[in-house]
Amino acid sequence: MASSSHITKVAVVGATGHSGRFITEALLKTGKHTITALTRGDRQHRFPDGVARKMIDYSRPETLVEALRGQDALVITLNNKADIQTELSLVHAAGDAGVKWILPNDWSPDSTDEQVVKDIMIFQPKVALRKAISEIGKSHYISVSTGFWYEWSLAIPEAYGIDLLNHTATFFDDGEAKITTSTWPQVGRAVASLLSLPVTPGNTTEACLENFKDQVIYIKSFTVNQKEMLESALRVTGTKETDWTIMKESSHERYTKGLADMQSGSQDGFVKMLYTRIFYPDGCGNIDHKGLANESLGLPTEDLDQATQRAIDRAKVGPWS
Repeated sequence: MASSSHITKVAVVGATGHSGRFITEALLKTGKHTITALTRGDRQHRFPDGVARKMIDYSRPETLVEALRGQDALVITLNNKADIQTELSLVHAAGDAGVKWILPNDWSPDSTDEQVVKDIMIFQPKVALRKAISEIGKSHYISVSTGFWYEWSLAIPEAYGIDLLNHTATFFDDGEAKITTSTWPQVGRAVASLLSLPVTPGNTTEACLENFKDQVIYIKSFTVNQKEMLESALRVTGTKETDWTIMKESSHERYTKGLADMQSGSQDGFVKMLYTRIFYPDGCGNIDHKGLANESLGLPTEDLDQATQRAIDRAKVGPWS
């Protein structure tokens, strides 16, 4: 029977971003990993104690290969608008450097849903990146599909349709379409738990990376609809539904208008297009039926109201911060 080797050296791209920070901190807490943050030379960031830093230059692929040499895994956490060529450069370099495991930039709703990918164009590079890793053939990928980030999304009125500060809500259709959504701490725990698994099983029932290789796996914090989010906001703020202005809008019409506004350069239009499509009544936003990795990764059940409070705190300081 094969021995149970473990991943110890992890490189993170985007370690100071919102999800990247939680992932990095969760990996550090395990005490099992040496973390290296890859950063461009023009970026000055402070990293948590215990995180090594290596400078990279995307115009010089050899710097990527050198920075990744000796790493067991690469975690990519970049803005969804990142150039696909940047991500392709990383996966090619990872292959050349001998990195066996890649967690690509797939922190999102289900990017295996062909119609969703067609309608939300920024998901298309996620599919292309998985394909590229397979075609290069030097590394395995494990994509972690998380749904949208709860604290980030709820704090943006145009995203989940709820304005936490002005006490208004716009339900898409009837507000009852359930979606899967994850908190940043849960995403961090998922990655830390995943990369703490043995590469191969010590026995036939043990969870291991080999069981997840070249797959999209699904995790969540909550499966909720807009009405349930609003109910949580009412509890946290101590308000009643009569204190709020509640409206309804067709999800299809909102998506179409958002798409048109986005093409005219509107950031709000982009947000409306992106989020509303996941709330379609076709059920695309609810991935529970896909099978969740929460239990295999030992993820806890979270408190919705606590997460809503964090969203309110973000809204107060500026949701885009």
